[in-house]
Amino acid sequence: MSERVEMIKNRLQETFRPVHIELIDASAAHAGHAQAGGAGHFFLTIVSDAFAGKNPVQRHQLVYQALGDLMHSEIHALSIQAYTSDEYPTKG
Repeated sequence: MSERVEMIKNRLQETFRPVHIELIDASAAHAGHAQAGGAGHFFLTIVSDAFAGKNPVQRHQLVYQALGDLMHSEIHALSIQAYTSDEYPTKG
């Protein structure tokens, strides 16, 4: 796991205490993307009851707030799927 991924996951763990978290670093697929300025592209799936009673926009805002300064230095693009434990689609 890269240092950047670990830093992001740790921040999310501290804030949301998720029952599931998956963070995929897709930065390599965007190599040479000048606007990124060295920051990464990520796909996040996070499951936490901290999202209960929140609509999707509010959930995204909570994630952005939790990541704070990382959104300006380490993250260029972030796709978010945020669920409560009751909403998370089971696999299989």
